[in-house]
Amino acid sequence: MSNIPAVETTSRELPSTYQLVPTRLQEKLDDGTTRCNLCPWRCRLRHGQRGFCQAHVNRNGTLYNLSYGIVSSIDIGVIEDKPVRHYQPGTKVMSVGGYGCSFRCTGCHNLEISWGEAELDRLARGRSTQPFVTPESIVEAAIRHGCQGIAFTYSEPVIWMEYVLDVCAVAHDKGLYTVYVSNSFVTHEALDCLVGSVDVLCSDIKSMEDSFYKSICGKAGVADVLDSLEYADSLGFHVETRTNIIPTRNDGLDNIARAAHWIRDHLGADSPWHLTRFFPAYQLSHLPATPVDLLYRAEKVARAAGLTNVYVYADQGCDCATENLPVSVFLDDSVESISAVKKCTASCCGDEGVLLKKYEEGRP
Repeated sequence: MSNIPAVETTSRELPSTYQLVPTRLQEKLDDGTTRCNLCPWRCRLRHGQRGFCQAHVNRNGTLYNLSYGIVSSIDIGVIEDKPVRHYQPGTKVMSVGGYGCSFRCTGCHNLEISWGEAELDRLARGRSTQPFVTPESIVEAAIRHGCQGIAFTYSEPVIWMEYVLDVCAVAHDKGLYTVYVSNSFVTHEALDCLVGSVDVLCSDIKSMEDSFYKSICGKAGVADVLDSLEYADSLGFHVETRTNIIPTRNDGLDNIARAAHWIRDHLGADSPWHLTRFFPAYQLSHLPATPVDLLYRAEKVARAAGLTNVYVYADQGCDCATENLPVSVFLDDSVESISAVKKCTASCCGDEGVLLKKYEEGRP
């Protein structure tokens, strides 16, 4: 287990209104900064600064989760759509998304959610009208809609791990399982915190080439992702992996073979691997959708490498929230309450209720 301080979040009373919640893994440094240890960015922040993910802010030396309980999207479907095939197949799962991410994928379909900068900025200014949903309420909604599990998805869940842990505790208490859909650019310390809370880790292996990850997120390398995946497997998570095959970016059959061999050698020959189809978006809008025959050629390569559970999704790409119903549809609350302006009710923000130094009183 890590010796980096973990701020306890599970023994306290859960927030009933929007407020900042202390970041689970933070470390005060000698130079006056405080370091976030949730992902390998390990952002070092001074008062009023946010990390790369935009969802954690330093207030007077303490890091807080800005986005705790602020839900961007909800959807309901079968667990196979996550994609997860070897854990409670055929059951229904409620997918829940927040705002912010540790990556900036050039082909992202969820820009407003996963990048989340506009909404997180409104939160920082005390002007957001996005729903605040307590852990109890999200679990109650899942049960009311006949779900057996809750999945954290649409962006990297480590950015609101404090909320994930609280929801998981309530979900398990009510007999629901939990799924964590990840880019696996997360630290060992974060995975240690998630043990016993998250049942299933569904993770991307985007490519076996560092150049691919560098084009998405200059800090990331494939070794960071593979190391986290292998560590998660050693901790006992149920792990399934996914690769979204993008024409001219990661579609070389040698790259596919290398990924298949790595999964076989480090996660096991029976470990499920999901091959999904790329659809044009954002800075990759000029690329074609993945040819279906290429997906099946990749499957043959994977099976030749020794993998026994390879799944092709010819009509499904990344786990996206572009067509989800409004969050209010799923919640048992008034529209007025759901859309009320969110300002932190804790004492850390001051009377002005703003969270960033650039918005404090007297600043433009």
